[in-house]
Amino acid sequence: MDNNLKFDYNTTRPKLNLPEYGRNVQKMVEMIKSQPDREKRNRMAQATVHLMSTMHPQQRDLGDFRHKLWDHLAVIANYQLDVDSPYTLPTSAEEVAVPERLTYRYGDEIRFKHYGRVIQDLVGKLALTANEEHFKERVEAVGNIMKRSYLQWNRDTVDDDVIFHDMMEMARGRFELPEGVKLRDTRELQSMNFSSQNNQRKNQKNRKKKNNQQRRN
Repeated sequence: MDNNLKFDYNTTRPKLNLPEYGRNVQKMVEMIKSQPDREKRNRMAQATVHLMSTMHPQQRDLGDFRHKLWDHLAVIANYQLDVDSPYTLPTSAEEVAVPERLTYRYGDEIRFKHYGRVIQDLVGKLALTANEEHFKERVEAVGNIMKRSYLQWNRDTVDDDVIFHDMMEMARGRFELPEGVKLRDTRELQSMNFSSQNNQRKNQKNRKKKNNQQRRN
């Protein structure tokens, strides 16, 4: 074994200013800072911001999404980025809202991966309202979300009893299923999923077209 072999551990690497974007983005920003040609720096910054936008597609519809991306680019660069930004770049930590770091709850496992943590938490919150008015309607609302999510994985069909069974498994005896609970028709939810996917594809296509036009300009 070569005793001179060196291993690259995260503990020996430079600290990530915004871990949400990963080490590759931070390396790209360092390359931007070291590029002496301003025009090239600008193009590299725009490409990096575009890459960052693909990491958080769920936030693209927010009005200040791109403004935040440029702010985050400045944070990653330690506020030492000399580029032509469409927005005024912050020069200190006090001028920018850094995204909150995600917390992970070990030991509270996700019982059904295809539903995810959010739906499991929704079922848990149902238990807190079991004795309140409109509890049945809340159960139906969460059940419809579960059914729609299930159909994204299994596009054919799903029996409502399967959804109710999974809900009770996640509830862990904290509440009972009210009588007369009814979920939406499978075809209606499939149509909603299809429309949502079409809208996402259209939005992505429009954003790509807009970005290409901005680069040409």
